[in-house]
Amino acid sequence: MPLKAFGYATHSATSPLGPFGFERRDPNADDVTIEILHCGVCHSDLHQARNDWDNSIYPMVPGHEIVGRVVAVGSQVTRFKQGDRVGVGCMVDSCLKCEACDDGLEQYCRCGPTFTYNCLDKEGAPAQGGYSDRIVVKDRFVVKIPEGLDLAAAAPLLCAGITLWSPLRHWKVGKDSKVGIVGLGGLGHMGIKLAKALGAHVALFSRSPGKAEDAKRLGADEIVLSTDPEQMTRASGKFDLIVDTVPSGHDVNPYVSTLATDGTLVVVGHLGGLEPPLDTIPMIMGRRSVAGSVIGGLAETQEMFDFCGQHGIVSDIETIKIQDIEKAYERLLKSDVKYRFVIDMASLKA
Repeated sequence: MPLKAFGYATHSATSPLGPFGFERRDPNADDVTIEILHCGVCHSDLHQARNDWDNSIYPMVPGHEIVGRVVAVGSQVTRFKQGDRVGVGCMVDSCLKCEACDDGLEQYCRCGPTFTYNCLDKEGAPAQGGYSDRIVVKDRFVVKIPEGLDLAAAAPLLCAGITLWSPLRHWKVGKDSKVGIVGLGGLGHMGIKLAKALGAHVALFSRSPGKAEDAKRLGADEIVLSTDPEQMTRASGKFDLIVDTVPSGHDVNPYVSTLATDGTLVVVGHLGGLEPPLDTIPMIMGRRSVAGSVIGGLAETQEMFDFCGQHGIVSDIETIKIQDIEKAYERLLKSDVKYRFVIDMASLKA
């Protein structure tokens, strides 16, 4: 029978999140039932709660950076057992039949993945996210979290972490690579940590000289002030890969010119058009590319967690109570967090 669940939901684009009782589906033979211990707060939670993308389904329980412990498994589940530390990210299902799914790239499912919340599942029921006490998920879409990682600080790896890990791995970043990260927020700080651990020379591109000290602490080898023409000129033709994490519209053309021949600028932060338009001359003259990337498949996500376990990599976080989620959203709008909020779900019982 369906599982009773409790969380925080919003009922419209203008209503605050508040207590909400609802039902999870009756677990199937290939499902894992998870007690949620922590859930990261992604900026996209705020966008979707406020219907900024004009696709919100209400009532909505946000949250797709979910960590917890297994409390039950279906009869066909072999990878997990009761008590395991596990995580659930941005997807909870896909068609599992297309070429992308066969290749472990469920995020590019040709039929469209089922997202963790603000999405209809295969039965047409609204999927609800991780600002809640429990969740039922198909075992293929659950990852193991290494014992050495702090659970709360590991939660943002399920979105911010994998969003950066996927392009770093796809473009084969290693010890001889020169990598630039544009923007120092929830995504950017993970990009610095992961690229450095892969052995790359890492630079932060920032508009703010005040970010230099923190970037160095996180592992950056250099800081390039993108508003300084001299520094940008010195960086010309230098980088094999640049990952642009800025979530708002901005001019990417100056970064293209800092790419080496055959270099790639990967946009992971902004959804929408480029302003001003992309200048193709530096691309043609240097065989440079501009690409996009979004999260990662399940095999890739597990690979990232295993790597983070080996290197002790987690997100820099501030833990909050669920009752303070609206205050956290207000601070997100001001970029007032270093670098990710994570909800302690024990506060649901307060």
